[in-house]
Amino acid sequence: GRKGDQYDVIEKHTQSGLELVEKYVKFVKERTEIEQNYAKQLRNLSKKYNQKRSNKDELSSYQSFLDILNEMNDYAGQRELIAENLMMNICIDLTKYLQELKQERKAYLMEAKRAQQNLESTYKQLDSSKKRFEREWREAERATQYAEKTDQDINATKADVEKAKQQAHMRAHVADECKNDYAAQLQKYNKEQSHFYFNEMPLVFNKLQDLDERRVRKLAHGYILFSDTEKHVMPIIGKCLEGITKAGTNVNEKNDSMVIIEQNKSGFERPGDVEFEDYSQGINRTSSDSSLGTPKGPMDLLGKNKGKNFWLFSKRSKPTVTEDFAHLPPEQRRKRLQQKLEEIYKDLQKETDQSEALGKMKDVYEKNPQMGDPASLASQINQTSQNIERLRGELNKYEVMTKPGNSPYGCTHSSVDGFVSGNVRSLSSPDGAHSDESTPDPSQAIYAEFDDDFEDEELTAPIGNCTAMYNFPGASEGTISMQEGEVLAVVEEDKGDGWTRVRRNNGDEGYIPTSYVTITLNK
Repeated sequence: GRKGDQYDVIEKHTQSGLELVEKYVKFVKERTEIEQNYAKQLRNLSKKYNQKRSNKDELSSYQSFLDILNEMNDYAGQRELIAENLMMNICIDLTKYLQELKQERKAYLMEAKRAQQNLESTYKQLDSSKKRFEREWREAERATQYAEKTDQDINATKADVEKAKQQAHMRAHVADECKNDYAAQLQKYNKEQSHFYFNEMPLVFNKLQDLDERRVRKLAHGYILFSDTEKHVMPIIGKCLEGITKAGTNVNEKNDSMVIIEQNKSGFERPGDVEFEDYSQGINRTSSDSSLGTPKGPMDLLGKNKGKNFWLFSKRSKPTVTEDFAHLPPEQRRKRLQQKLEEIYKDLQKETDQSEALGKMKDVYEKNPQMGDPASLASQINQTSQNIERLRGELNKYEVMTKPGNSPYGCTHSSVDGFVSGNVRSLSSPDGAHSDESTPDPSQAIYAEFDDDFEDEELTAPIGNCTAMYNFPGASEGTISMQEGEVLAVVEEDKGDGWTRVRRNNGDEGYIPTSYVTITLNK
C-alpha cells in the first residue's frame, strides 16, 4: 500500500546519498593524484637544475638560484602533505564511514522488510478465514433450504425430514464458528496493520532519516576539509615563496663583481711604455724586451672567464707573445712559467674540444641539411685549427724554457711538476708511471684523451641515464640513433658542445643531441 511506495522512495534516496559520498571520495582521490604528480614533477625539476655544482656558487646570483631550487623542493614537500592529508582525512575516513553507514542502512531496511512480511502473512490468514466463512455459510444456506424442501415433501419419511434438519443444524453451527474465527482474524489484522503504519514503519523511517542526515553532515565536513587541508599548509607555502623573494633580494651585483675581481686578479704590473728604438743610434734592446708583456686588458679578463658557449663561436685569437720572465728571480720565474704552461694547456684543451665539436656539427649538418649549412662552419674550423697550431708552438717554446738549464741565469732547477706536467704525462703514459726526465710530446698528450673514444676493450661505467623525448636518426658518424621514449645509459656528460655520449644495452655507443633527451645523473 501507501507505505510501500514511501519505503521505495526512502530506499532509493538513501542509496543515491551513499553513491554521492562514493563519488566525492573518488573525486578527492583523483585530485590527490594530480597533487602528487605536481609535487613529483616539481621535485624532479628542482633536482634536474640542482645537479651541477660550479665554482661560481659563491656569487650571489648563482647562490640565490640554488636557494630558489631548494625552496621549490620544500614547496613540493608541502604539496605532498596536501595530497597525504586529503587521502587520510577525506578518502580513507569517508570510505570507512561509508562501510558503517551501508551496514546500518541494510539493518534498517531489513527491519522494514520483516515488518512488511509479518503484516502480509497475517493478511493471508485473514483472507483464508474469510473465504472459509463464505464457503461454510453457503453450505449452511443450502442445507437449510434442503431441510425445508424435505419437510414440504409428502413422499418424505419422518426419518428423512429429521436427518435433513439435523444436517442443516450442524452446517449452521460450523458456519457460525467460521464467522467467529473470521471476526477474530480481522481484529488481529487491523491491530497489526495499525501497529505497522503508526509504530513500526515510522520508527524505521526515522532511523533512516537520522542516518541520512548524519551522512549529509559528515559529507559537508568532508567538503570543508577539502579547502582546510590546503589552507593548513598555506603559511609554510608562504614561507617558501618568501624565501624565493629573499633569494632575489639577496642578489648583490656589486659584491659579485668584487668576488670576480678577487678571483681573477692577475698580479701583473701594467706594461710600461714601449720605447722608441732608434736604429740610427745603436739599438737599446733590453729595456723594450721586458715591457713586451702579454697585455692584460679587459679582453683577457673576459677571455679567461668566458663560458664554453662564448668561445664556441668566438673568432678572436690571441696575439702570440712569448714572455720568458727573464727579469724575475729564479723561483718566481719558474712559477710564472709553470702558470703560463697551464694556461696554454687549458687553451689548447679548449680549442681541441672546440675542434671536435665543430667536426661533429659539420657531420650532422652534412647528413641533415635542414639543421644547418656545413659550409657556414668552414671559417670557424679553419680558425680553430690555426689556433691549435699556434698554441702547440707556444707549448713547445715554454716547455723548452722550463727545462733545467734553460734559465737566463744559468742555474738549474728541477723540471716543472704539478698540474701541467702531471696532467700531460698521465694522459700520454697509460700506466701512469713516468720519469722526471721525459718531457712528453704535447700534441700526443692532447689527443690521448680522445683516442679512448675508439677503444672498445673496456667500457666506462655509465654516470646516469636518459630518456629520448624525440626520434633521432643518428645518421652521421659518431652519432647513434634513438627512438622517442627509449632509455639509454649516459657515458659522458655534455662538454658544452650540445652533445652527450650514450650507450645502449647491447653496447653500442655514440653521441646524441643533449636537447633531445631528459637526463638523470647518478647521485
